[in-house]
This record gives sequence, structure tokens and C-alpha cells, in this order.
Amino acid sequence: MKNKRILIIGIFALFTAGNMNAQKRPYLDKNKTIEQRIDLLLPLMTLEEKVGQMNQYNGFWDVTGPAPKGGNAELKYEHLRKGWVGSMLTVRGVKEVRAVQKIAVEETRLGIPLIIGFDVIHGYKTLSPIPLAEAASWDLEAIKKSAAIAADEASASGINWTFGPNVDITNDARWGRVMEGAGEDPYLGSKIAIARVKGFQGETTADLAKVNTIAACAKHFAAYGYVESGRDYNLVDISNSKLFNTVLPPFEAATKAGVRTFMNSFNLVNGIPATGNVFLQRDILKGKWKFDGFVVSDWASVREMIPHGYAKDGEDATLKAVTAGSDMDMESHLYVAELVKLVKAGKVKESLIDDAVRRILRVKFELGLFDDPYKYCDEKREKATIGNKANNDGVLDMAKKSIVLLKNDKNLLPLKKSGQKIALIGALANDKNSPLGSWRIAAEDNTAVSVLEGMQQYKDNQLVFEKGADLIVGKATFLDEVVFNTTDKSGFEAAKTAAKNADVVVMVMGEHGFQSGEGRSRTNLDLPGLQQELLEEIYKVNPKIVLVLNNGRPLTIPWAAEHVPAIVEAWHLGTQTGNAVAQVLYGDYNPSGKLPISFPRNVGQVPIYYNNYSTGRPVNADKNVFWSHFSDVEKKPQFPFGFGLSYTKFDYKNLKINKTTFAKGEPVQISVEVTNSGSYDGKEVVQLYIHDDFASIARPVAELKGFELINLKKGETKTVSFTLTDAQLGFYDNNGNYLVEPGTFKIKVGGSSDKGLESGFEIKE
Repeated sequence: MKNKRILIIGIFALFTAGNMNAQKRPYLDKNKTIEQRIDLLLPLMTLEEKVGQMNQYNGFWDVTGPAPKGGNAELKYEHLRKGWVGSMLTVRGVKEVRAVQKIAVEETRLGIPLIIGFDVIHGYKTLSPIPLAEAASWDLEAIKKSAAIAADEASASGINWTFGPNVDITNDARWGRVMEGAGEDPYLGSKIAIARVKGFQGETTADLAKVNTIAACAKHFAAYGYVESGRDYNLVDISNSKLFNTVLPPFEAATKAGVRTFMNSFNLVNGIPATGNVFLQRDILKGKWKFDGFVVSDWASVREMIPHGYAKDGEDATLKAVTAGSDMDMESHLYVAELVKLVKAGKVKESLIDDAVRRILRVKFELGLFDDPYKYCDEKREKATIGNKANNDGVLDMAKKSIVLLKNDKNLLPLKKSGQKIALIGALANDKNSPLGSWRIAAEDNTAVSVLEGMQQYKDNQLVFEKGADLIVGKATFLDEVVFNTTDKSGFEAAKTAAKNADVVVMVMGEHGFQSGEGRSRTNLDLPGLQQELLEEIYKVNPKIVLVLNNGRPLTIPWAAEHVPAIVEAWHLGTQTGNAVAQVLYGDYNPSGKLPISFPRNVGQVPIYYNNYSTGRPVNADKNVFWSHFSDVEKKPQFPFGFGLSYTKFDYKNLKINKTTFAKGEPVQISVEVTNSGSYDGKEVVQLYIHDDFASIARPVAELKGFELINLKKGETKTVSFTLTDAQLGFYDNNGNYLVEPGTFKIKVGGSSDKGLESGFEIKE
């Protein structure tokens, strides 16, 4: 009897150790506010449990199988069971997520659920175009819908947090991660940041509680897009003017849109790693902007402060990161190893820990994880959602809107739908993997619709495909460098024969999908491998070429820009690539995209961007060499920001400003008439640029301050109106103060940054 009683007491002790009685979990009371529930939970947590919430681990074993034995995996598993893990990443799929969530909720003392993170960069399994391509649409509603599709699929697979959107502004195409952002302009980038945040999270924070939304993460904070020489993880050395006026606006816009998390960047800013940067995280983000979500480090960036030369060791790195405001440590393993000791030694105040944990718990409550930890774990929903028709239709729509027509000199496009002999050439034309692009780790390989498959849907033409030459050697993977074919030209002759007998040649060329993205910096931006040689050889036998570019960054194509009559920028468009390209080539969709980033003539022009500064010698006034230019190439880009053609033509006239002089704070009303004077219905992105003629800090030669995407039937005219307020007319000084100064302003309205109707006005005190 005594032994039986001991056994019962032991079982009860084990049960209560892993599962606190519901009466002792007042933070589960749904009738209380989130802040009240956090107030009830925090005092119940040990210091170790608090630090555990600040610890994020990568997936580390087959979670639906037996517990791991030995090594790092066993350590992580034991930490999970103790409540020393607040989040996991790369665990995906309902079965796997349920398994790890079950440990956190049912085997730990307090049952605090995990937040499950994943890189949902341009879709989960059904992929939209890469973010840079989506930015080329200038269609904010389509971009928001694309993010919502990604959130729908990810949440159906158990994920409730994405490490996106990337809101880094960059003007350096050498940087591989240019494919993740919205290009070179802070105004456009800010609008797209808002669209993506709302697409992932919903319109308000309350929408996070819905089952088909996920928490978003603005990254990389800050200035990662300005790494020197475009080399990943490198130093950033920019002025305060560049920081406040170009880098930070999209992050502030994301904050105002309600983004719940930030991720810091790998780079130094003013000599200090962003992860340990008090100025960025405490002063600006959590201070000036009053951000109340949490900050997660990028992968091991806390530990990387040691090789940066900023932290002496792991203890020092931990101290500097948490002091600076980095709330969660992704895979450095340092917070869980060092923070408790630092607090007990009096080197870190526990109030800093409490603030970080409060922020993390707040997002978990907002997601509804405390009310239903398994809300994202519905296998029926997962099966019904992943890859369904609605999602495929949505990404196809996004893909078509992302395509930019760069050249159509001889009206080769649109292709005729019957009676043409078409030669389709290029290894990328029959590639079902590369068009998926980079950062698509949940998608299955070879699931893209190829351009060949898309064009085969148009059956009334004679279509012949020839590869010409392999693009790569071996298999390309996310983790390895891509190896290009530079010697095997055995397919050239067959391709030339096909081209010689064709009425028109469609050549699909560009980068492999894994040639851009993280760790994919380039010093050459040309067509890799044998592609340029193949292009020139085909041109010799048939110059009627439509060049379709698949790429994740601007490329330098000066020869093609001069010789090839038609060029289509088709990026890496994701799952529905081939269908989108074919529908544009055949005119079932009139291309409407505009470049979100300038295309250089050669890599020596990089960085190149439209919103540059005039310098003191902008033109050749004295007919000598002493002015701002290159001696061997034009200083203008090959294709400028905002540029994109259509199968129709748009005319601008009657630019009006409601008056010429305004008092400070008075809105400026601008209107312009746009007419579709061509033969097709089409869309136009009407763009408004300003130039502040003189200011206390020199301003760029042009700044985008408004745009509107309009539909016009052939022959139709619409009046487009813009309003400029202090929000568009001012700028930040070098201390981060926003100024609107009196003076004269020029405006330009048109279909690109390099041309349009011009006028001006004055602001007086």
C-alpha cells in the first residue's frame, strides 16, 4: 500500500511538473487583455524560462520520430522540454509542427507555445515571382494578394511567422539579395513594404488571430543593401543623409503598417554590427518609432560579432546584443548559454530580459497561440490549400503583371497566333527548376511551368525547340556555387538551323535561379556561360529575335540592347513562369511592368540609380573633359528606373498645378491627362517626380513622390491627379529631423524617370 501511494504521488508530481494546473495559469483567461495576460505570466517564469523565450533553434531532428540521442540535437530537444526554446524555424508541415508544439505546450512547466518561423520570401510551395519582379508590377493590390497567398499556404502547413518582407533599398546589382527587395527607390519601397506586411498579417493587428495570416518581419535592419562592392555580409559605410532619407523610410513604413517583428542585418553600420547597434534598435526602432514587437537576429549574427572584431567572446557578444535591443537569438546558441549568468552577475538587468520576453509573448498572444496552440495544425486544410487552383491563378496573375517590355523596335511582339514558324532556343526555355528562383526552400524542384510548356499551349504555330547549349554543369543547389558550361557548344548548329528556318526566334536567357540570392554576389552582370556567344551566332542567321530574360537582378546587355529588336524582362517568375511569359508574348496580356531598379550598361557604372545628385559639374559646359562623366560610356543607365513599354502607346498632355505659389503646409494639387493612342487596351504607371532646387542638404535630381496604375482602353483619355503635402516635400537632416523648407520645386510627370512633362512651383514661409 505504501509503495502504491509513493507511485501515485510520483506520477502526480511528474504531471504537475510538466503541466501546471489550469488554475495556476491565469494567463489563459481570454477575458483579459493581452497586456494583462502577459502581466500574469511573467512573474510565474523563472529566469531560465524567460531566457528560453529569447532562444530560437533551427529544426534539428525527425520530430515525428524518436527523441534524438547524443550531440547537438539531443541538447536542443532537452532545452525544448525544459521550456528553454521560444521559437523554431524551418520546421514545416502540420505533422512536424504539431509534434514540436506538443512538446512545448504539454511537456513544459508553463506550456508556452512556440512561434514557428520560416523563410516565406515569394511564396511557400506555390511560388510567386521573386520580390524584385513583383516590384516591377507597381501594383500594390497584386503584391498584397501575393503575400496573402503565401501566408495562406504557409499557415496551412503550421507556420505562423515569415522572415519577410525584405525592405532593403539597394542600387548595386552586384549584391545577390537585390532579388529579395523592391529595388532602388525608398518611396516605391515603402509602399511595397506596407502592401507585403498587410498581405502577410492582414489589415490590422487583430487579423493576426485569423488562421490564414502570419506575422511578418521587416528585414534587414539596417542598410544591408549598401554593402561595399555588393558583397554579402560586408561593411556598410554611408552618410546619415543616405541612412535617414533612403534606407530607413521603408522600415518606418512597415512599422506604421503594424509589422510585428524586425530582423537585424549582418553588416556593420558606423563600425558597429547592426545586431549590437543601440542607435538603430533602441534609439530609432523602439524609441523614436515606438515599435512594440520584437527583434530577431539574423542567423547566428550575435555570434558573428566576434569575427567582426566588435565582441571579445560569446559572453561579450551576448551582453552587447541584448543591451542593443536584439530580443531573440537565431541559432547563435549564446543567449541560452550566457544570459542567465550575465543577469546573476549583475552585468545585464533583468528588466531588459523582461522587456524582450514581453515583446515575444505579445506576438504569441496576438497570433492566438495561447488560446489554441494547434490552430495552424489542420491536415485537411493543409491538403486543400497547398497548390490549389486559386493560388495558382493568383501567382499567374502576379507573374504577368511583373513582366517588363524593354524593347520592341520592329513590332515582333506580340507574336501571331497562327501561321508562324517559331524557333525557341536556350536551355532556360525548357527549364522547370531555375524559374522558381532563389529562396524557395519549401517548393518542390522542377515544379515550374517552363516557357516551352507555356508556348506549346498555342497550337496554331509551328514551334521548334533547340537548347543550343547547357547553361550549367551538374546540379544547382541552394547551398553550392553554380558551375556554368563554358566549353560544350555541341548544340549550336542545331539551334542555328532551327533559327534559319524560322519566321521569328524566341531566345530565353539569363541567370540560373540559384545565381542570385544570399551569398550570390557577382562582379560580372553579363549573360553567364555560353549564352552571349549563342545569341550572337543566332543573330547572324536570323536577326528577328525576341530575347526573354530570366534573372534575379539587373543584367548588363549592351550588345543585345543595340542589336536585338525585342527584349522582354521576365525575371524569375515562380510556379507559373511559362504560362505568364507565353501569354505576354502572344498578346493575351499586354505588358505593363516598369523597372524598379536601373539596368547599367556595364558593371563599371555600378552603383547606378535615377535619384542621384547633380554634382557641381553635371554637364559639359566648356567643351572639355572636366565634367562628371565616363570617358568610355554614357553616364545614363541602359534602361532607367520606372521604364517599361507596352504594346500600345500612351500620350501625356495638359500638366497642371492648381497655382504657382504655396504657403508652407498647403497641399499642392497636380493633374495630367493620359491618352491611350495605340491599338491595344493597356495599363500605364503614371509617375510623379519632384526636385527641390536648393535646400540645407542637397537633394537628388529627381525623387519619386507619387504613382498611379491606370487602365485605358484604346482611344481613352483619363485625368490623373496627385496631391503633394509636407510628407512628400520634405527630407531628413543629418540628425534625423524631418524638414520642409521654402524654395522652388520642379516636377515631372510621365511613364519613366527619364522623361515626362515638366513644370514647377514655389513654397514660401
